[in-house]
Amino acid sequence: MNMPLRPLRVLCALCAISASGFSQKPAAVKLATVLPAGTSYHRILQAMAEEWRKTPGGVPVIIYTGSQMGDEADIVRRMGIGQLHAGVLSVVGLSEIEKSVTALSYLPMMFRSLEEVDFVRTRLQPDLEDRLLKRGYVVLFWGDTGWVRFFSKEPVLHPGDLKRMKIFAWAGDNYQVDLMKSMGYQPVPLVSADILPGLQTGLISVVSTAPFYALAGQVYGPARHMLELNWAPLVGATVIARNTWEAIPAATREALAASARKVGDEMRARGRAEADQAVEAMKKRGLKVQPVSAQVEAEWRALAEGVYPRIRGAMVPAEMFDEVQRLLKEYRSKPSR
Repeated sequence: MNMPLRPLRVLCALCAISASGFSQKPAAVKLATVLPAGTSYHRILQAMAEEWRKTPGGVPVIIYTGSQMGDEADIVRRMGIGQLHAGVLSVVGLSEIEKSVTALSYLPMMFRSLEEVDFVRTRLQPDLEDRLLKRGYVVLFWGDTGWVRFFSKEPVLHPGDLKRMKIFAWAGDNYQVDLMKSMGYQPVPLVSADILPGLQTGLISVVSTAPFYALAGQVYGPARHMLELNWAPLVGATVIARNTWEAIPAATREALAASARKVGDEMRARGRAEADQAVEAMKKRGLKVQPVSAQVEAEWRALAEGVYPRIRGAMVPAEMFDEVQRLLKEYRSKPSR
């Protein structure tokens, strides 16, 4: 199945600066994001950029929105060669740097609430940040935009309904494409910029993405059906290249980090709230929401659990997969849960 995170780009990550970019503080930080211009996320980023500019010793931030700099993989590549200094990344982009982060999003139906997502992310955070640091990046904050849902041109209720449809898959993710084919599905590898044209022309008929992205990207136009199933969380983080970060005076870094943490909290809260608001807005414009019964949810859970052995060690490192399961067992064993 199309794992989260490749859709919609998250909605919740902020700044990534290439470790190979600068040995001295840059005159301006070039930040790229797949987030659309004019959205609340963009406005929050603009507010952060203004705070960074005004901070004594800080730097201006130039923001490139939408897909001006390509997909997240392109953003990471551009950071690697110094064309960009920063990027708003979901787990899709972060995994180009450090694969262990996939444990936060590439596990469909494993998380049953956003409280579980928060618990696991918080517990994994020190380890993940250490791994990213070893790759040359400092994490400024983590975030998410709620749940990924299925948007389709025809109604979808049961897992088998997807087998007659052409499903968006991320170009370059050959393992996922092969996995979906082996399960009897019809993946169509595309870049994110081709999602809407693909739906409009019939090249694809279903995509998994966050409601915010479906609204901002007008996916709900041709794909007028949404399955109300919490498939997986869409998680992201803001990272900055260690070399660039350490070139900034310590006092300034402290102020910039505080600003980024504030932005992270705001983006996470806004993202979760706007997920529901986006659904309501799309319903007013013709979106049809398909509710899911406990029985149908069990069918999807069985599908997901059946593919876990093929995700473990291939899409998600085995030790991280096992740790997520251990943490969820710990969380669910508490009397108050």
